[in-house]
Amino acid sequence: MSGTSVRVLIADENSLLREALCLLLDSQPDIEIVAQTGEVAELAGLVAGTRPDLVLFDVHMAPAADREAIVNRLLHGVPATRVLIMSMLDHPGLVRSLLDLGVQGYLHKSVGYAALVAAVRAHRGPYQTVAVPMRQARSRASSGPALSDREAEVLTLVAVALSNRQIALRLGISEGTVKRHLSNVFAKLDAVSRLDAVNKAMSLRLIDSSDQPPLRPRTADRPLAAA
Repeated sequence: MSGTSVRVLIADENSLLREALCLLLDSQPDIEIVAQTGEVAELAGLVAGTRPDLVLFDVHMAPAADREAIVNRLLHGVPATRVLIMSMLDHPGLVRSLLDLGVQGYLHKSVGYAALVAAVRAHRGPYQTVAVPMRQARSRASSGPALSDREAEVLTLVAVALSNRQIALRLGISEGTVKRHLSNVFAKLDAVSRLDAVNKAMSLRLIDSSDQPPLRPRTADRPLAAA
């Protein structure tokens, strides 16, 4: 393997999924799987022995009361490592708490393989990767102005105080496209500002910002790539 390869440890209690991920990721020329485990008790020892660049960790394998503590030990232990969460859990409070600890990103297991590979490759990047289901898309009111899926995504990210540049990074589009979507939203909602648009959309149940954790720069030296 090249010295520039990302060295990855996969921790997931689902052995079939874990082994499939190992095969798929290890097939990439710039990714090397150095260890795998389905037991959270083995995790610290494997990290110490293999010194991976990144731990791909399903927090569901740890007791709820211990999840943050385990992640914190991985991030600040010896050796310290970056952690990419991949889980079926998508509770906004859990996502935010782990992002605040400094994990590299949080991916719901519904994401595609390409998004996972991109997140692994971006393990040293300046942004955290967040990809969780947009729950608001399932609960929009049938009345009132209709926003497209992309317009609703953009406005949801505006509601959690992201800049146009951050929204562009999160959605993989240009800043110009973000501005165009916002212009359309303003016209549909007869809004005069970003705040006015958000307030009107939330009152009509077109968006729900509580379901979308923000894209934010990493703190300290623990640098989301766009999902």
